[in-house]
Amino acid sequence: MSSISHAITDSPAKPSNQHGDHHVAPGEIAVGVVIGRASEYFDFFVYGIASVLVFPALFFPFEQRLEGTLYAFAIFALAFVARPFGTVISMAVQRRWGMATKLTIALFMLGTSTVGIAFLPSYESIGVTAIVLLSIFRIGQGLALGGSWDGLPSLLALSAPEGRRGWYAMLGQLGAPVGFILASALFTFLYGSLSLEDFLSWGWRYPFFCAFAINVVALFARLRLVVTPEYQELLTERELVPVGVAELVRTRGFSLVIGAFAALASYALFHLITVFPLSWIRLYSEQSITAFLGVQIIGGFLVAGGIVASGWIADKYGRRYTLGALAALIAVFSGFAPTLLNGGTLGQDVFILLGSVVLGLSYGQAAGAVTSNFGSRYRYTGAALTADFAWLIGAAFAPLVALGLSAHFGLGYLSLYLLSGAVCTLGALRLNKALEARD
Repeated sequence: MSSISHAITDSPAKPSNQHGDHHVAPGEIAVGVVIGRASEYFDFFVYGIASVLVFPALFFPFEQRLEGTLYAFAIFALAFVARPFGTVISMAVQRRWGMATKLTIALFMLGTSTVGIAFLPSYESIGVTAIVLLSIFRIGQGLALGGSWDGLPSLLALSAPEGRRGWYAMLGQLGAPVGFILASALFTFLYGSLSLEDFLSWGWRYPFFCAFAINVVALFARLRLVVTPEYQELLTERELVPVGVAELVRTRGFSLVIGAFAALASYALFHLITVFPLSWIRLYSEQSITAFLGVQIIGGFLVAGGIVASGWIADKYGRRYTLGALAALIAVFSGFAPTLLNGGTLGQDVFILLGSVVLGLSYGQAAGAVTSNFGSRYRYTGAALTADFAWLIGAAFAPLVALGLSAHFGLGYLSLYLLSGAVCTLGALRLNKALEARD
């Protein structure tokens, strides 16, 4: 049975070519990974922020602000439900027509769904049809995100020099804070510069148009790399090619579950630091939205710093140990979360800044759990599906559950929710270690 530690002991890839005259450097792969992930996360956070600031008023005006936000978060989760289906479909497309075709379809669907949201009329204009269309476009985003997997993060980790696997693995994770910072900065400018009426009428639409433009740039940047013979040869050498999902589940289904739960704590914290706090501030705090978004932007930089630091820590102490230690730290942080969020402006800002550091350190190596739990034949498809299920289990419903429980029963339930993610991660890592010892 494969395990997380198996990939750690793999010999590093030595990119070569049968003609011996060219190769793909890890730096080129890293650039492709960061560009691709930054564009995806920009879309992701544009939608997440709009779910708090725009969609409750625009699509659920018949409900109170809390209920409207909860409905918006329910639609927010649809993309994560659709994402594994997008991965399954896209793997079949790639086997039939190739990587370039798959990526073009996926990113075209992502851009179309995103810009389609920008053109949506409000509930007051077309009634429940607006909500239905929003849900359809959100599902389209999820299907597209599932189809956008290009294997670059796995190839990057496998191409790392000896003793630098953690450092190279974290590079792909930098796309998340980059996307978050850009999305938050854009909404901060629009929300602070426009009247509320103008912002809800047309201002909120601009970030979605920007997301479409960024997707076009990202598409060409990634295609420029992935269609080269050198890249295709590297994929073949490392056996990073799609396999049938039925075969994967039949032969490596348990590894799929272990890998998803091993990253759970980090993925749960992801939304509880980014999307959920904005909704809590808007509903239950006197703090300015623009000021709080500014704090979150600073937090985005701290996440990036934590991700970079995680690479050094993982190379020194090991990725599995790093994941376990950070899961324990997340459990400790969960105990302080209610006090901080109830602590006024200062406490809320500390919650964001401290939580961002913890998030960066843990999220920086979350992909290590995702990509290292499979043998080489199943790594490509397994890494994609493991990430999908980790997002679905840990993050999809996090804003909805955290806000619903906290609003109705108190912030103590936020602690329990986050603590449960940490326990699941520690349990998965412990089980993986036991299975490795048995094997």
